Amino acid sequence: MAAPFFSTPFQPYVYQSQQGSVTAFQISGGDVQVLQVMLKSQDKLTAKPGTMCYMSGNMQMDNNYLPENDGGVWQWIFGKSISSTVFFNPGSDDGYVGIAAPFPGRILPVDLANFGGELLCQADAFLCSVNDVSVTSTVEPRPRNIEIGAEMILKQKLRGQGMAFLVGGGSVMQKILAPREVITVDAACIVAMTNTINFQLKSPNQLRRAVFGGDNHLTASLTGPGVVFIQSLPFPRLSQRIASRSVAAPSLRDNPKFFIQIVMFFFLAYVMIVSSIILTDV
Repeated sequence: MAAPFFSTPFQPYVYQSQQGSVTAFQISGGDVQVLQVMLKSQDKLTAKPGTMCYMSGNMQMDNNYLPENDGGVWQWIFGKSISSTVFFNPGSDDGYVGIAAPFPGRILPVDLANFGGELLCQADAFLCSVNDVSVTSTVEPRPRNIEIGAEMILKQKLRGQGMAFLVGGGSVMQKILAPREVITVDAACIVAMTNTINFQLKSPNQLRRAVFGGDNHLTASLTGPGVVFIQSLPFPRLSQRIASRSVAAPSLRDNPKFFIQIVMFFFLAYVMIVSSIILTDV
């Protein structure tokens, strides 16, 4: 008997571009992909530092600080790079650059012209861009709803009419939200979304999480219209799982929640004993 088929509102992302402005590129590989972009004369490619895998001999590479990066100081405070690697083709012949994904996942080619010339993305989602694309790091205007952490404070905004390439961990799905349609997702699983989506962040109960344990998951409520890209395995979650398996015997210093649970256990036991004594005397 065949398995039942369930229709889903999530679709695999399919790249679409305008016929008048086509950037030649090729994405190779499976879990850890490599992007090769062809650059014509006088074209430039801006990439995240440390992602270049190879390039043709006629290309020039320079490490520059981009003045439009308004959040450069915040990136420097949280230990992130405040510069970008720029590849430029000064000759008359075509050149190419190979950019490698920094972690296992999928590379997403995005034509910003199809998304109104602007896209919001996570701090680690941007991989590279071609020509007319500016990358701006912004700070969340409502920090009271956010737990302190570089990945939640720093956001990136892509503007322009050129081509941008994003990277998402694991598998990446696309969800097109209708007007007033609402979905709830893990905030860490959001790769990028259009600025027409209403984004509201929800924080879990910190006291309950400290006592009973559990992961520090922040959920986000997204209200359409707009488009959102969702990843199945964010890189921070992957790195945490690798780190937890590499430690043989976690100590009390590595697990402060264990100390809080012990204190709460003895406190509740003390309350129960005192209550039973008072009730017995009565």
